[in-house]
Amino acid sequence: MKCDMYSLKYGETVVDYTLFYADRKTMEMAVHPDGSVVITAPLGTALHAIEQKLLRRARWIVKQLKYFNQFNPRTPKRMYVGGETHLYLGKQYRLKIVCESSKGVKLIGGLFRVSCEKENTPVVIKKLMDDWYAAKAVIHFTVRLNRCWPAFEKHGFHKPRLQIKHMKRRWGSLSGSGIVTLNTELIKAPKECIDYVVTHELSHLKHHDHSTAFYKLLETVIPNWERLKHKLEIALV
Repeated sequence: MKCDMYSLKYGETVVDYTLFYADRKTMEMAVHPDGSVVITAPLGTALHAIEQKLLRRARWIVKQLKYFNQFNPRTPKRMYVGGETHLYLGKQYRLKIVCESSKGVKLIGGLFRVSCEKENTPVVIKKLMDDWYAAKAVIHFTVRLNRCWPAFEKHGFHKPRLQIKHMKRRWGSLSGSGIVTLNTELIKAPKECIDYVVTHELSHLKHHDHSTAFYKLLETVIPNWERLKHKLEIALV
């Protein structure tokens, strides 16, 4: 899907945004925790029409940008050295690196115990941690999907297939072919926040956009979704 970068001036503020065109009927605006603004517009929509709609929503966009900006400075970049902390299911665990003949990660007594052979560089430690997170994501995301599914099964939908991968800007997505994709990074969030993302994507089975009807369904299934969204944004920014 082709994308282009544009800027729009609103008062004294310049909003940079990425524009995608897709086969859809309505335009979608999203402001992400990293401060990026992403617009997805129907194929053939004139740039002038997109900018007019953006200007009507500019106040909201700026408000969202300020909201996310309050969390700066964000969590420092992980260096994968002994003593620093790493998240797992919403809790912080300290990293302990030991030299052993075997390689692997274990969560023991409130510690991430990472064992490796002679080479224990940050690159090696990160690879071991990433592999461990990915394996746990498969287990926990499957459980969360199964837990959230009954609320949608009764509507006669076919259960989506689960896919897990690293995504830069999204926590999850639902494809037209019925695949729920979840960001591996979600394994660091509390379980209830994972449920929120899963429920959000499953709600797209009935409503493909973020219409009023979509949010009404989301609130019916998970009434406290706004609190969970806020909790997720704070936990993983």
